Amino acid sequence: MLVLLPPSEGKAAGGSGAPLEPQTLSLPGLAPARARVLEELLDLCAGDELKAREVLGLSEGLRAEVAKNAALRSAPARPAAETYTGVLYDALGLAALTPAARELADATLLVFSGLWGAVRTTDRIPSYRCSMGVKLPGLGALGAYWRGPMAEVMPQAAGDGLVLDLRSSAYAAAWKPKGEVAGRTATVRVLHAQWVDGVEKRSVVSHFNKATKGRLVRDLLLAGAVPAGPAELVTALRDLGYTVEAEAPAKSGRAWSLDVVVTQIHH
Repeated sequence: MLVLLPPSEGKAAGGSGAPLEPQTLSLPGLAPARARVLEELLDLCAGDELKAREVLGLSEGLRAEVAKNAALRSAPARPAAETYTGVLYDALGLAALTPAARELADATLLVFSGLWGAVRTTDRIPSYRCSMGVKLPGLGALGAYWRGPMAEVMPQAAGDGLVLDLRSSAYAAAWKPKGEVAGRTATVRVLHAQWVDGVEKRSVVSHFNKATKGRLVRDLLLAGAVPAGPAELVTALRDLGYTVEAEAPAKSGRAWSLDVVVTQIHH
């Protein structure tokens, strides 16, 4: 099983770990592409702050992020499991997992990133700000930039089991499973169902979408569930108490789309 996650906008800052060692990151086939993005980002953030903020989509209140990016080579690094915060990661609660569930998380979770391409939760990275939607001056849109390198490394990283794709659209742009891998890939949409005047209405609510995805992964990890494919994932989630609607794709080589329907919204 491989679980694809988006990163979080916010990152845990500080820490006292040693700086980034790029050669230690997982998926070493991405190393040349990572080096180019890092170099571009460092150049951008060491120059005109206003331009850097404009490129990175940062408000005046986030100007400190530019200086933080400029110091990435010397900044303290910590495991990605501790670096990414935000709604999905709060719900996932990696730090509070049982040892067995944490071991499974380290082996199966892959976090996509505009800067690193993708990292494991054990990879040590500094706090940074560079989303997949950014267009760096020398490289262009990062979603498109990463497609080539990802196409090289991801089929092998996907192994021969289920690929559970929980990425947001910007990060999904960097790698789209194809062929045989797509056939064992499941994407998940979280729908909030409410009854209004006797009619059921469903909507996607970003915050709760992220929280439910985090809890869903947590529950699978704690149960030690490693579904072999999308059909087995549906069964595993239903066994865990989730309301799941799924249809097998009409053609082979297409990903499954799962709807997880929630009526109660938890904060």
